[in-house]
Amino acid sequence: MLNSAIIDEAIERYRGRPGALLGILEAVQERNPRKYLCADELRYIAAKTGMPVAQIFSVVTFYALFNLQPQGEHTICICRGTACHARGSRNLLESIRLDLGLHEESGEGTADKLMLTTPDGKFTIRTVACFGQCALAPVVELDHRICSHMNERALVSEVAALTEENRQ
Repeated sequence: MLNSAIIDEAIERYRGRPGALLGILEAVQERNPRKYLCADELRYIAAKTGMPVAQIFSVVTFYALFNLQPQGEHTICICRGTACHARGSRNLLESIRLDLGLHEESGEGTADKLMLTTPDGKFTIRTVACFGQCALAPVVELDHRICSHMNERALVSEVAALTEENRQ
């Protein structure tokens, strides 16, 4: 769990504001080196805000932005919505999964809702139901940057660039 002072700071920053819980959760997750929210943090936030843990958990599990498992240094999020699927997002998912040496049994979920992290903790591949960017399909988010009209070659190139950044 993060230092409680960090969480307290986030709670104070967003107290009384519309969407306060979302802001608190996002701030706490961002400060975590592995970019996730652990159960102890959720319980602490519940105690400090007076909200039921179940309500906080329902928010965390509803929004694809939040993670309950440690994430890799880099995230690759592939849209599995209808438009992206029709334009090849499943092939993107399978291609990058194989390139990174990941097997479905090493993570959680199915191809439609998946989270896999490489053993070295460098990359996490996730899927989302829809980014709402259907006109740009297929869409991939790389480290919170939306990449449109993605193809296998471009995705491999983008991931190689992230790998190269790590070496420098």
